[in-house]
Amino acid sequence: MSLDRTPPYLQVVKELKARIVSGDLKDGDRLPSVRDIAQQWGIAQATAMKVLAALRADGLAESQTGVGTVVRSRKNLHRSAADRLKRALTTGKIYPENEYAKITAAELTEAPTWVGDLFGLDEGGRAIRRHRVTYNEDGPVSASTSWFAPDLAETVPELLQTERIPGGTPSAIEAATGRRAVASEEASAAIRATEEVAEELGIEVGAPVSVGRNLYFDAEGGIVEVGESVAPEGRWKLHKS
Repeated sequence: MSLDRTPPYLQVVKELKARIVSGDLKDGDRLPSVRDIAQQWGIAQATAMKVLAALRADGLAESQTGVGTVVRSRKNLHRSAADRLKRALTTGKIYPENEYAKITAAELTEAPTWVGDLFGLDEGGRAIRRHRVTYNEDGPVSASTSWFAPDLAETVPELLQTERIPGGTPSAIEAATGRRAVASEEASAAIRATEEVAEELGIEVGAPVSVGRNLYFDAEGGIVEVGESVAPEGRWKLHKS
């Protein structure tokens, strides 16, 4: 049995971050005090102070006079594909309470080469494309595109409509085909914002952004959805496992 050699304060930070990602701790919620953290996790108060300092340094919390330390995740949190999938399948919702999405495109169109290769399409083959911009009270949070196999145009026609799909696309596909997305894979990189991305996110052309590409798989390993998302710099991408 291997020992967890992660410093105690980082173990607590990880747990609190997971609660923020899951939505258990929402933006504006008060975090446990130094004394509460020390008592709950059995650590010294000096160590508990490092927990709150780490969350503030990550832009996930801030101190408020007379209140304590509160969650501040709206501007700095970007949920991973795995967390979005888990939320959709367990709660029927993709987005937390303070976020919403506008679907700007839903069409059957030529797929990029990397998407076509994943779906086994011929060069120039078409796939379903859904593009959205996600917002919170402060403005754009991210821009993302989901790609689906072309045969779903008949079995899941709502994928070609710009209205939001209750429960998210994974749930709609499962209801129509029986294929349940049970696993995900994601890769990310830092790039510069294109004109299109800059306009959607309200940032300057060439500004640093984080781009992620994700796959959702069914139980047999088949690809259910291929996605790509872009978020401005300074937003932490967190995953609760």
